[in-house]
Amino acid sequence: MKLASNFRSGARQRGFTLMELIVAATILSILTLMALPLAQVSIKRERERQLRQALWEMRDAIDRYKDAAEQGKFRTKVDSMNYPPDLDTLVKGEEAQGGKKIRFLRSIPTDPMTNSKEWGMRSMQDDADSDSWGGQNVFDVYTKSQGTALDGTKYKDW
Repeated sequence: MKLASNFRSGARQRGFTLMELIVAATILSILTLMALPLAQVSIKRERERQLRQALWEMRDAIDRYKDAAEQGKFRTKVDSMNYPPDLDTLVKGEEAQGGKKIRFLRSIPTDPMTNSKEWGMRSMQDDADSDSWGGQNVFDVYTKSQGTALDGTKYKDW
């Protein structure tokens, strides 16, 4: 008889009560809900880093194109002010004197905010805050996303 009572009390000590399981599940749910916003902020921060990198790559390629054109390595249209006519030209390259092709980008980066290779462009002749491209040349690029960054600025103003 004593053995049977020890067996029963030992079984109780090894298992969990329904109340303990409910409390543990509630605590786990609360911790998960607290971690979710942190994960979302981390994802947004990474996408912002990728956007800055993509904008830097394209702007650097535009500057290198202009420098090469001003050094006379290839010819440009008179009204282009030595800026590229479009983003595809940075990828395809220009035929330099001597027959060598000069490329400035491997490919047009994907905009991490819109998940597209479509970028907003401004020509030298456009207003600084213009949202439409005049088409004469590519002086600057920006994202077409209407979102707001973690620091409160608009992505399209970067």
